[in-house]
Amino acid sequence: MFDEKGNAEVLTPRKLRVGILGATGTVGQRFIQMLERHPQFEVTAVAASERSENRPYTEACSWRLPGKMPEFVKSLRVQAPQPPLDCDLVFSSLPAGTAQTVEERFARAGYAVISNSSACRMQNDVPLLIPEVNHAHLRLLDVQRTSRGFSSGGFIVTNPNCSTIMIALALAPLHARFGITAAVATTMQALSGAGYPGVASLDATDNVLPFIENEEEKIESETLKIFGRMNGTRVEAALFPVSAQCHRVNVSDGHMGAIRVKLARRASLQEVREALASFTGLPQELRLHTAPECPLIVRDEPDRPQPRLDRDAGAGMSVTIGRLMPDRVLDFRFVALSHNTIRGAAGAAILNAELLIANGYLGAGCSGAA
Repeated sequence: MFDEKGNAEVLTPRKLRVGILGATGTVGQRFIQMLERHPQFEVTAVAASERSENRPYTEACSWRLPGKMPEFVKSLRVQAPQPPLDCDLVFSSLPAGTAQTVEERFARAGYAVISNSSACRMQNDVPLLIPEVNHAHLRLLDVQRTSRGFSSGGFIVTNPNCSTIMIALALAPLHARFGITAAVATTMQALSGAGYPGVASLDATDNVLPFIENEEEKIESETLKIFGRMNGTRVEAALFPVSAQCHRVNVSDGHMGAIRVKLARRASLQEVREALASFTGLPQELRLHTAPECPLIVRDEPDRPQPRLDRDAGAGMSVTIGRLMPDRVLDFRFVALSHNTIRGAAGAAILNAELLIANGYLGAGCSGAA
């Protein structure tokens, strides 16, 4: 095609219309912020709880992120988190208690559901996806559509728990190159992981909370599903033991994990460092928009990583690793840090959606709901 001056026109693919479930919450706001100038998506629908329904987003949402609320979303009227919505797919940050029913309802209505909720993560036919680590698990979508009878275009894909993503990304190159026989992780998790208003100030100030409900169980089970292998129509979970202890600390954003690992074969410190620092995956090969150039950044300073200094590495999508050294009990130990509401939540789901487009599950040729 040519324009009126005879110049060849470059056809820009239509952006996919996005609905956000749980749009007024911390992760919902992060979705909106990250999608403001996204080349493949535009937010056309926002949904939240009854107290926000039928109000303009600017009135329903108390914006808590740095910077101003994006102009495009201010006038969108908040709707109930039920189909139909004026969109092609939905990103879900609904509470686990309501997510399973609502997300399945959307999938049955023909919507692609990319979820940050924990409700469906461990279901046998639902991919628990980190694109750099286990993109082969997308094969479960064919199983899911057949077993559940979803409408054409409808399915559910989940991203893992925010700490699990950090831990699994850090372990992935070690497992691929040397094999892992055991892993132990102690997390120090930011306040924003509890949502808003989250932890009471009198509990958080001058304090560390050594319990986050269900968090240790999520890390231990989700990690093994992520590293599992496809066997026909199911994922066979990895067999190595994972042990986790989780703590809430007085940091705004940025989850940290002190990780120890036992390898299946002997490796030198330099070999381990090189495996971590050189790690890339399919998102980097495909140059997906939200994918960081380096999923893992290894720092050699003795006092890094630190949340204030390193959580925004790779626009919040990279995991920073430091304090790498031999361990006297297992083989090696190191500290990992990631931005919990970007790589650990909204950014993880957006990257999953980009991978779905690249693999033909979303976009041209895929029938959606609206």
